[in-house]
Order: sequence, then C-alpha cells, then structure tokens
Amino acid sequence: MSSDDGLSGSADEPPQFVQYVIDIFGSAGAVILIGLLLFTVSGVWPPLVAIESPSMDPHIERGDLVFVMEAERFAGPNAEGGVVTAAAADGYIKFQQPGDVIVYEPDGSKIRTPIIHRAMFYVEDGENWYNRADTTHLLGADNCEELTNCPSPHAGFVTKGDNNNQYDQVGASPISEPVKIEWVVGTAEHRVPLLGEIRLGWNQAAGNTTGPVAG
Repeated sequence: MSSDDGLSGSADEPPQFVQYVIDIFGSAGAVILIGLLLFTVSGVWPPLVAIESPSMDPHIERGDLVFVMEAERFAGPNAEGGVVTAAAADGYIKFQQPGDVIVYEPDGSKIRTPIIHRAMFYVEDGENWYNRADTTHLLGADNCEELTNCPSPHAGFVTKGDNNNQYDQVGASPISEPVKIEWVVGTAEHRVPLLGEIRLGWNQAAGNTTGPVAG
C-alpha cells in the first residue's frame, strides 16, 4: 500500500511549521513597512496614537486611532509654530471645530502620557490673557490674578479638550502650563474609529502607561 495517504504535502512544499514561520514574518514585515511609510509621511514616531479618554468627544472618541503629523509639515493659514489656533482659524476647521488639534507633552514631560487637545489661542511670555479667554472655561476666575498661569509664565498655546469645561492651563491642578512650541509632538489629521482599542489593550497588558497613548 502506498505511504501517500493524501494528508502530506508534495516534496516541493515546505513543512507546515516552516510555512507558519514564513507567514508570521511576512505579516510582521508588512506591518513594519506600513509603519515606516506612515512615519515618512508624518515625520512623527509613532505616527498613530490611541485615544484613552473622552475629553475630545464627540469629534475624537475613546478607542479611536489618530494619525499625527509633524506640525510644520503642512501647516494651515495663520499658523504659529505650525499650529493654527481656534482664535486664528478664520474658517480653518479640523475635526468639526476651528483650529488644530495637537498632541503635546504636558509641561514638556517625556514620561507623562501625551495629551491630545485643541489649541485655542497663543499667548506671549508674561501676557495677561484673561480678556482673551472664554470666561465659561475659567472656573469662575474674575481676573488674571485669580487665574492659574496668568500672567503666562512663558509663550505657548492655551489648550482645551472639546468635551471639557475648562482650559488645560487653569484650576488648582492644571494639566499643563501654556504649551511651548517645542512640546508639540504634532497635529492630529485623521481618525479611525475603534482601532485604537487594540493599541490600548496592548498597553494595558504590558503595564505601559507612558507610551504613545493620548488622553
């Protein structure tokens, strides 16, 4: 009786485990190539960030995967350091609202979780910016003296999450001082709903709370 029972492959085919390894490396290579392509386009690494909080709802939601680009690469009109603020937008819209959404390092920290919020307006070093602000986002402050980070300790952006009721720079424990241009990682360009959940799951499984996850 022939030893060929129809279950084994031909002599020219690699063993099944070898084919499995080839498939794994092929898939990994494809992912790496896509990542390198996105980096080439964006100028930012990583070029994709996962959203871990609802602070930008409904325009960017928790679990979204967002493509981030170097701010000065394709800057819009009236940009400051490559960033168009809501105050200077003049019809420039990103994620359904005026002004750029930026990913930034709070207080310039390399170890804290990056923040993805909208750039509202730009302030100069020592500026009293109270009268330029929307008073509904100042937590009841009546003047610059009652307002955290006013006068501004340095030049930078005043920022806010679209779903938040206060600027990032105000309150007893502000998220960040005015965001210096060098603290800006990049501008958010496009979102893919829900795909960020995979990235968030990986970070949680690895115990990583300081990776490329914006909130």
